[in-house]
Amino acid sequence: MAFSTPASATDVKAPLLGARAAGEPIRTTSLWSDAFRRLRRNRLAMVGAAVVILLCLLAIFADVLTPYAYTKTNFGRLNEGPSRDYPLGTDLLGRDMLSRMIYGARVSMLVGLGAQVIVVLIGVPIGALSGYIGGRVDLFLTRFVDVMYAFPRLLFVILVMSMLGAGLTNIFIAIGLTGWVGIARQTRAQVLAIKEKEFVEGARALGAGFRRVLGRHVLPNALTPIVVSVTFGIPEAIFTEAALSFIGVGINPPTPSWGQMVGEGQQYLRSYWHLCVFPSIAIAVTMLSFTFLGDGVRDALDPKMK
Repeated sequence: MAFSTPASATDVKAPLLGARAAGEPIRTTSLWSDAFRRLRRNRLAMVGAAVVILLCLLAIFADVLTPYAYTKTNFGRLNEGPSRDYPLGTDLLGRDMLSRMIYGARVSMLVGLGAQVIVVLIGVPIGALSGYIGGRVDLFLTRFVDVMYAFPRLLFVILVMSMLGAGLTNIFIAIGLTGWVGIARQTRAQVLAIKEKEFVEGARALGAGFRRVLGRHVLPNALTPIVVSVTFGIPEAIFTEAALSFIGVGINPPTPSWGQMVGEGQQYLRSYWHLCVFPSIAIAVTMLSFTFLGDGVRDALDPKMK
């Protein structure tokens, strides 16, 4: 009868040493790589990200993808419903709705991203200086932020647009000047919590100056709520542009905008439903996609979230 040879001590301990082989470097994961891994597990966030990427591609390659120029009119085929020649129908001037919808995506993406750049450039420095310096500077900036926060944002944007006039550049300015308040508050709260940490005190003890401590140690550790705020701010800016174009103080015709198209077609909803329904669906899908993506980014960057 044959007996198996007992395993040696080395054989017994080998599985207990883990999968890392001898000499193999220990793999470390950063906050962003770990967050991206958690984000990929969120199906709704991935669906939202896919739609956002598709919208960005439509905006970038609108000149190639549109079957007709968005200004081309066909007075022989006014207000037609969806057909083979015009998949989404034609508008009041015989212009192709599909082409105008694709160009409308370009306007929406430009407004959403461009306005958030201005918001970050204004809100983050104000919040960082307020939280880090403290004292009278913090008191003054906090009261200023409270005063700005007291104004109804949409009414303030309409007022600014009435002063500046319609146009894409003025929309950037109007949304940026009124949308930085929330991100400034979040940045201030993060800086107040981080500036008392041990590593910040250590940097000061080693002789690091104001700019180095704030730029190299404080702000990089306060990026999580800023990224989440920007993600949620993009659909808010898109909706604001749609509302402005709906009431006629947004994008100048003939440049197409989804809000403008809804405003032009809403009075013909019973007769020519496609004029209003398709742009409304585009706005709703865009807002929902960014919301799903924003929820996923927030959960991924928060280690406490399951």
